Amino acid sequence: MSDALPEVDREAAGALWAAYAAAHPSAAAASDYSVEHFGDSPALADALLRAVTHGPKRATAELVDAFTAVGDPLPRIGGHWIACDGTGRPVVVLRTTELRLATFDEVDADFAYDEGEDDRTLESWRREHRRYWTRTCAARGVTWSEQDEIVCERFAVVWPPELADTATRRPTSS
Repeated sequence: MSDALPEVDREAAGALWAAYAAAHPSAAAASDYSVEHFGDSPALADALLRAVTHGPKRATAELVDAFTAVGDPLPRIGGHWIACDGTGRPVVVLRTTELRLATFDEVDADFAYDEGEDDRTLESWRREHRRYWTRTCAARGVTWSEQDEIVCERFAVVWPPELADTATRRPTSS
């Protein structure tokens, strides 16, 4: 089995988005969406997605250069993205609720806690992200620096209803 992430299933992502847009036309009307995995391997994608669907993960961090390297725009507040599992299957629709740019030493304990990974401390956040960005930058042929800009993004799970955050759920109509 390869450690490379598979292509995402764009047809299934379109169907997931269509269901969300039908249920929430005003939220979906003003937004395009991206379709992505968390992490850089199927196992990490699955673990991080599980931390979203069945755990406390409500934030993520990525290097600005990682977006620009593949030609993707930076996230924006109110924007949506569909998170896929390690097989490329779309699972949830996320909506960005907060963004800020920071360097490694500017990321604080509250953000590390909201990322919901490991023991949720700033120390473990720094250790694991240092490893992750060193590895992913090397794979792109660049060297990671603690001065590189990081997109710190908080999000809400908005679809499907059974996984959506309580604060974003809408009453069902009769």
